[in-house]
Amino acid sequence: MSRDFPRSRRIEDQIQRILNDVVRVQVRDPRLRGAMITAVKVSRDLGVAWVYYTAFDPGHSRDELDDAFRSALKFLRSQLASQLTVKHVPELRFRYDDLSETSQAMDQLIDDAVSNDADKSTDADDDLQ
Repeated sequence: MSRDFPRSRRIEDQIQRILNDVVRVQVRDPRLRGAMITAVKVSRDLGVAWVYYTAFDPGHSRDELDDAFRSALKFLRSQLASQLTVKHVPELRFRYDDLSETSQAMDQLIDDAVSNDADKSTDADDDLQ
């Protein structure tokens, strides 16, 4: 079992769950309303946790969210210390997760390519007649 689900993966999942709950319920900073932790990756020695986040509210800028997470860092780490099942709480480093923006851009490129191909096939059919 431990080979299929290593300790670091369990800790990443636990950190993600705890931080999402804390941000959703306990943090009072309005800049973090609608923010969601999308992933957590811990270093091999469990000393650092990179916390990836995104926001569902398009009114929140990336810089605003960065500042909000920086200002809430001590509170979030203290909440982790009280709920996490490790001896030492990892240092938290927040990073904006732009996966949704990247996937939207890729979807748009695919839609454009399909539309372009459909236009070319229609033009080719007109030329044959």
